[in-house]
Amino acid sequence: MKIFIAGGGTGGHIYPALAIADSLKKINSEIHIEFVGTAEGLEAKIISKENYNSNYKLNLIQSGKLNFEGNILVKIKTLVKIPIGIFESVLLILKNKPDFVLGVGGYVSAPFVLAAALMGCKCAFWEPNAHPGMANRILSRFVKKSYLVFSEAKNHLYSKNNLVFGMPLRAEMLMLKQSIKKTDKFFILCFGGSQGSQFLNEQLSDFILNSSDLHKKIQVVHQTGPKDFERMKKKYENIHCVQIFDFIYNMSDYYQQADVLFCRGGASTLAEAAAFGIVPIIVPLPAADNHQQKNAESLIEKNAAFMFTQKQFNANEFKKILNSLIENKNVLSVMSENIQKLISKNASAEIAADIIKEIQKS
Repeated sequence: MKIFIAGGGTGGHIYPALAIADSLKKINSEIHIEFVGTAEGLEAKIISKENYNSNYKLNLIQSGKLNFEGNILVKIKTLVKIPIGIFESVLLILKNKPDFVLGVGGYVSAPFVLAAALMGCKCAFWEPNAHPGMANRILSRFVKKSYLVFSEAKNHLYSKNNLVFGMPLRAEMLMLKQSIKKTDKFFILCFGGSQGSQFLNEQLSDFILNSSDLHKKIQVVHQTGPKDFERMKKKYENIHCVQIFDFIYNMSDYYQQADVLFCRGGASTLAEAAAFGIVPIIVPLPAADNHQQKNAESLIEKNAAFMFTQKQFNANEFKKILNSLIENKNVLSVMSENIQKLISKNASAEIAADIIKEIQKS
């Protein structure tokens, strides 16, 4: 039984894919799983760091953005890379003859899954957002099955069989063993995705520098991303309540301690916050389809999060939220309980079981 998982680019695509792969292996250790990604994505780095490369081979093909944002050179490179990627996908599929292909998002997912669907392979795609991205909206015309995190995504897809299982989370994210002692201080974790967020970096660092009255009350762990790390390191110099990293591999250690998460609205980030009962303060990444804002709004409706749009972010309002949570632990506790109700602890296992069921159909 041979399964290919295509996608990557960011941790939000890679970690759920690994969770599904691990669940497949738990069902049947003899299943052969290979990943398909690009040289530019984080997949090679993360898979190697997580010591998965002894189990999962990573195949590299070319691909690019489908939304054609950016300058003319980016558009030209994309127009060249996508057909090359489809050709490379065809060769890879002919050589390996996978029993099932799963696309998990990212630039590489669309060309590989499209090639698989057109060649008659059994396949499906995974969509993490309440409003699906362009690639999966296109794929849904060719692929009959999807695995969804939000039921709202069904309204934007053409695929006939759309199953809502929730977010596949890594095993360590679901154990929830409070093995790390929480600090007495109010713990703020800032995570702008695996690449970091320059906007969040700037807003949080300015806020911390201008809020000396909070320094004795709070502890901050700030993942900046690699591009902003040195600049933030200098900016935070001599601020003892802040600890910064360019990338955090052992996120579960910090999730266990955090009271609030200052973050973007990626589905994977919000699901991990839910798994640990962390109240997110969300600034969605602006996009044409506002998919991160729709993710955030679904939590706000359940009194499980706060949100600022990027244009509306206000440091004074941000401080009011923090002070209210610091001073009123009951509010924090209620919101923490609300967000924990939203997590599905069996998503990866249910997706894995459905994939095997599909393969075993005559």
